[in-house]
Amino acid sequence: MQQEADTGSEHVIVVGAGLAGLAVALRLHRKGVKSVVVLESSPALRASGYAITTWANAFRALDALGVGNKIRKRHQQIQGVPHHEARRVRRDLLVQALEEELPEGTIRYSSKVVSIQEDVGSAAKIIHLADGSVLRAKVLIGCDGVNSVVAKWLGLAKPSDSGRLATRGIALYPDGHCFQPKFLQFIGQGFRFGFVPCNEADIYWFYTWSPPKNEADDCANESGAKVKQQVLDKLRSSKVPMEALEVVERSEMSDDAPAAPLRFRPPLSLLLASISKGNVCVAGDALHPMTPDIGQGGCSALEDGYVVGFLQQSDNAVVSFLREKVLAGVLARTLVKMADYDCGTL
Repeated sequence: MQQEADTGSEHVIVVGAGLAGLAVALRLHRKGVKSVVVLESSPALRASGYAITTWANAFRALDALGVGNKIRKRHQQIQGVPHHEARRVRRDLLVQALEEELPEGTIRYSSKVVSIQEDVGSAAKIIHLADGSVLRAKVLIGCDGVNSVVAKWLGLAKPSDSGRLATRGIALYPDGHCFQPKFLQFIGQGFRFGFVPCNEADIYWFYTWSPPKNEADDCANESGAKVKQQVLDKLRSSKVPMEALEVVERSEMSDDAPAAPLRFRPPLSLLLASISKGNVCVAGDALHPMTPDIGQGGCSALEDGYVVGFLQQSDNAVVSFLREKVLAGVLARTLVKMADYDCGTL
C-alpha cells in the first residue's frame, strides 16, 4: 500500500550510501544540518569495490571530514610515489569509517528510488520509493552511481561503455605477506593485471580485459568462481610469477558482478548538460564515472562529497549565485582533478 508523503517536514535527501553519498552526508552533518537522510537501495552498507587508490587530494577531503587518520592507521603508504601521499584503501573500511561518524538513523536502507516529481506550488521534490513510501526533498543530491536515477531525471546521457571488463579481489594473508607496499603490474596479450598491498595482511588486485563484443554480456553474467578460474588460466598461460598467481588464488570471488563493465562519461559531453537544476544535483559516479586508469574515481567522489556538501547547504548570497548559475559549467570543465589538488578549508 502506498504511504502518504511526509508533508510535515522536508529533508536534504542524498541518494546512495557510497563514498560520495556518505561524504556529502557527513559534510552536512559537520556543518550542523540536522535533516539529512541518505537513501540506500541495499539492505546494508555496501562494501563492494574491494579497494581504491587514495591520493593526497582524497586525504585532504578525508582530513576535512575528520576520518583521515583513522584510514591512515590501517593502510600502508605506497612506495615509489615521491612527494605524494598514496595508499590503497579497502573500500569496506572506508565506508564504515564514514558511516560511523553519522548520527544513528541517517541512512535509510532498502530504500530504492523509483521516481522523482516536482511538487506543484513549491521548490520541493517528491521522491517515490519502491516500497511505496514517499518523501519530500528540499535539496536532492544524487550519489547513486553509473545508473543514477537522479542523473536520468536531470537528463544526463547514459555513461559510455569503454569496451573493457574488470574483475577485482582482496587476497588475505592472516600471517602477513612478503610484498613491499609497491604497485606491481603485468601487461599481457589483451589484459592488464596488477596488485598492491593495502596493509600487512591484505593485497588488492585487479584484472582488466577487452572481450569480443558478442561475448561481453556472457562474461558479465559469469559466476565469481568461473571468472576467477578464467583469470588464473590466462595468467598461467602468460607465465606470470607464482607469487602473483597466489594473490588471486587466495581471494574469494563474489557472484555480485564479478566481471564489471568499465564505463565513463566524457567530460565534453557535460559542457552543455545540466548537472544541476535548482535544488537537485549529482556527484561521484552519478556525475563523472571514469575508468580506473588514473586512479581518481574514488578520490573525486570524496572531493565531490566534501565540496557539494558545503555548496548545497549554504545560504550565502554569493555561494547561492555560484551554485545556481556557475557551478554546472565549472564542474564540467574540471571533472578530472589532479592527484595533488587541495580542496581547501571551507
